[in-house]
Amino acid sequence: MTSARPLIAIPARFSASASALRYAAEVNARAVVEAVWRAGGEPVTVHPHAAPDAAVADRLARFDGILLPGGGDLAPHRYGARHTHGSVYDVDEDQDFFDLAVARVALAHGWPLLAICRGMQVVNVALGGTLLQDMGGPAHEHRHVVHPVSVAAGSVLAGATGAGKVEASCYHHQRVDALGAGLSVTATAADGTPEGLGLTTATGWFAAVQWHPEDTAERDPANQSLFDALVQASRP
Repeated sequence: MTSARPLIAIPARFSASASALRYAAEVNARAVVEAVWRAGGEPVTVHPHAAPDAAVADRLARFDGILLPGGGDLAPHRYGARHTHGSVYDVDEDQDFFDLAVARVALAHGWPLLAICRGMQVVNVALGGTLLQDMGGPAHEHRHVVHPVSVAAGSVLAGATGAGKVEASCYHHQRVDALGAGLSVTATAADGTPEGLGLTTATGWFAAVQWHPEDTAERDPANQSLFDALVQASRP
């Protein structure tokens, strides 16, 4: 008899349309869901309802682990910016409110948390950090790019991947600027862009990456290992 799969909560992303539906949708990337499944987890899409942290904590308490996935940009006012760069896209206030609450609640309770791309930025902002709204246009952004990132020895990220370098599939035009409280950079691209974050004060398993490990996880054990580590940390 096999043990039950740990329940992994994945906040949905609002989408204006989906090919199989007639209306606006709430979605998660199939590659993310499949990577969690391969790792032995039960991926569960969660409706992003804006509510106080206590209510969000009540909703998440039934889950064993949490994955904050990629998506559109955070509203710049969430990190104190007075102006919005023209490249900022797909901002949704309810999505921001919920994701930020999820990050705060998960870290406060020490629940296992993997944050990917937007998810990493959400964690940084939830802890008081800021973002660079645009990395400088096509010549500097990391869209449709696969490049090596260096992983800090001794970090949770290094422990999960078992590697000092990881081939990272990136799709982002923003990056972390000022770090949130307790965060440290655990992976960097050759141009110095922060590609991973760790939290020295975390009471539970936590890792954040700016790249999309789900893009290559099916064929790259180092990227699949991030999902494996999340699910393993979520087991009783």
